[in-house]
Amino acid sequence: MKLFNTSVIALTLGFFSDAALGIQINIKDDKSVKDAASVITYGLLKYYTGNHTGDTPGNLPDPYYWWEAGAMFGTLIDYWALTGDTSNNDAIMQAMVHQAAPKGDYMPENQTRTLGNDDQGFWALAAMSAAENVFPNPPKDKVQWLAATQAVFNEYVSRWNDQECGGGLRWQVFNFNVGWNYKNTISNGCFFNIAARLARYTGDKEYANWAGKIFDWVLKVGLITSKNEVLDGIDFDVKQQACTKIDTIQWSYNVGIYMHGAAAMYNLTNDDKWKTRVDGFLKQVQGKFLKDNVLYEQLCEPYKTCNNDQSSFKGYLARFLASTSRLAPHTATDIQKILSDSGVAAAAACSGPASAAFKGIDGTGCGFKWVPTGYDGTNGVGHQMNALSAVMYNLARNWKGPVTGNSGGNSKGDKTGGISEEDRLKARIKPITTADKAGAGILTAIILAMLGGFVFFLASDNF
Repeated sequence: MKLFNTSVIALTLGFFSDAALGIQINIKDDKSVKDAASVITYGLLKYYTGNHTGDTPGNLPDPYYWWEAGAMFGTLIDYWALTGDTSNNDAIMQAMVHQAAPKGDYMPENQTRTLGNDDQGFWALAAMSAAENVFPNPPKDKVQWLAATQAVFNEYVSRWNDQECGGGLRWQVFNFNVGWNYKNTISNGCFFNIAARLARYTGDKEYANWAGKIFDWVLKVGLITSKNEVLDGIDFDVKQQACTKIDTIQWSYNVGIYMHGAAAMYNLTNDDKWKTRVDGFLKQVQGKFLKDNVLYEQLCEPYKTCNNDQSSFKGYLARFLASTSRLAPHTATDIQKILSDSGVAAAAACSGPASAAFKGIDGTGCGFKWVPTGYDGTNGVGHQMNALSAVMYNLARNWKGPVTGNSGGNSKGDKTGGISEEDRLKARIKPITTADKAGAGILTAIILAMLGGFVFFLASDNF
């Protein structure tokens, strides 16, 4: 499957890259930005093995989880929309269609035992981006982008839980997984973001009503504070039958996903309350997730403790910022400055050598830290994807999207999509093997040990 012409990339690279300096870029010149994005994308796709014979389309290899692959394809869809480069379209189509099967709802059978609502959500966000960007539609006998997003929305509605915490989605879809009693902000952020964008795309008030309902619950339960801080989640205490323990850590993608959803609602309704929320979230980004005006994962980046998941978060913030600047144009000046400074810094961090860890072109491996300037010696999917996002979203200044169903969108919908309640319950009570239980126990122990160590670290005098 075609993924890029290496000789063309290498030729282009020779015009603007020096391994000692990273990828050179004129951030104000669209061609320079596109050239840089093309080289970074080539390196990103070298991590992907799902198009290899015998591998599963849409999957990244270990140690990357399924949700990050969905996030990657969402990034690649935006890359196509912003640059016009079709080199990856076949791979994107294959992955997105395969992972939506068998029911067109991004609940593939090989993921159901470990599926979180946020995992499913990142694939739905990618499908929504495909609809909004007018990415080529799948074959008629396959699920369509809008219909797949609607199916996930419908399943989220079926999982909304009023009995515990007065509402909200749980982190996990199935009750045998670790985190069943945790209602995390990103899962509900996916629900809110999808509802808001479906409302804007379709004009259907039901989606808008749900967006308002989700946001009101997140506010009421305290996951968004009066200062527009977006916290991580809330535990349901089974013994006390209460939801009082909030995890107060703050990640960049959480504030980003709510800012973007609020911007979609403001674009749809022109209601000042949504504008106020957009502005509040943007101030949080500016005050907490920037260093020298460059995107920065404040909780773990200074201490070199970001794991594979956390190492990709600031790239999604770049995505949400770019789309917010189009949906709420009054934010464009501030956001474009952030993206400009971040894009230059990210490109400068892309000077890593080819190695077993990075199989792209020598001198174009992207590090994680962008401040101070230069390559920090680390590589990964999140690192490369972050840099691509920081660079390419500078092209959003001339971006026509995101469209709606009345302004150029042509994806077919299915408002009744999603698996039935009967099928969902059958999946939940599917027999669990001894190996499954053992694996879950090991995973629980690892997570608890890591969490305990991290909490101790946060509480130390060094923080």
